[in-house]
Amino acid sequence: MGFGMFGLIDTLFPVFFTVIFFIVIGVFVVTIVKGIGEWNQNNHSPVLTVDAVVVSKRESHSHHHHNDANGVGHTTTSTSYYVTFEVTSGDRMELGLSGREYGMLAEGDRGKLTFQGTRYKEFQRTI
Repeated sequence: MGFGMFGLIDTLFPVFFTVIFFIVIGVFVVTIVKGIGEWNQNNHSPVLTVDAVVVSKRESHSHHHHNDANGVGHTTTSTSYYVTFEVTSGDRMELGLSGREYGMLAEGDRGKLTFQGTRYKEFQRTI
């Protein structure tokens, strides 16, 4: 083992690399466990239908740029859709839904919201 700046770098790099590796793996594991937990909780929740009003809508856009081995790049874009519903008790909940369902709803719509845990099922407008 050498002394000086390069010896220190040679000594610390494997430790730094190992710590970063385990942090990245830990983040993946926590994300997977949380996703499985939410999925399981939703499956064990009752399917409820309640009176609700659409109070807001929002979109979340993500852009990812990828380069292949030849240096040719392409960009992928994805959009997630969310609607906030207010039920008769005054409680609000934001649920993710498909773009098709999102496009069919307008703020102020009133109707019957069907959901299971954090999972949107359907919204039937009342006239």
